[in-house]
Amino acid sequence: EEFSMTRGSRTIIGVFSIIGLIGLIGLIVAAFANWIAPWPIWAQSLFYLGAGLVWLLPLKPLLVWMNKA
Repeated sequence: EEFSMTRGSRTIIGVFSIIGLIGLIGLIVAAFANWIAPWPIWAQSLFYLGAGLVWLLPLKPLLVWMNKA
């Protein structure tokens, strides 16, 4: 019989995946901090705004998978 995960186990895996994704993106963005520091404040703000929204891209498919019946 094929292995199938329960909705609860998918939810737990999904939550930890989201937390890990946010942490990973934070580390990547932090690695660029010295490179971005000389930019004008408006350019830094746009960069950090965009970087802060990047983690939302994989969120929808992950949430759909987590809520699968």
